[in-house]
Amino acid sequence: MAQILLVEDDECISEPLVRVLRAEGFDVTHLAEGSVALEHVERTAPDLVLLDLTLPDGDGLAVLAAAATTATARGTVFVALTGRDDPATRERCLAAGCADVLVKPVPARELVARSRALLARDSAGARPA
Repeated sequence: MAQILLVEDDECISEPLVRVLRAEGFDVTHLAEGSVALEHVERTAPDLVLLDLTLPDGDGLAVLAAAATTATARGTVFVALTGRDDPATRERCLAAGCADVLVKPVPARELVARSRALLARDSAGARPA
């Protein structure tokens, strides 16, 4: 079962996403702060991190940058969740190492489909042992 970390501080967004991801068989952990999420990523190396860009304690991409330097986080796939739908934001996220960028509110079925596709692509050989 794939482990997904959802880092999102808005309960109106996170609750339905957690519900649908769990219903689809994913093992989901939800956290609302970047610093706590970084500790979780370093400790557990989830398969997929769905990362809000605007967190109460900082920028989500700073979490990605910090996690990318740790050995345990290598191989984790990061997807940015943002309310900003502009090319500059998407480019910044992709350049920082995100595998995908989803604009909120993201339809739950699309999130599931993209998560599955990214995890399947990763399991085909990209994730280190």
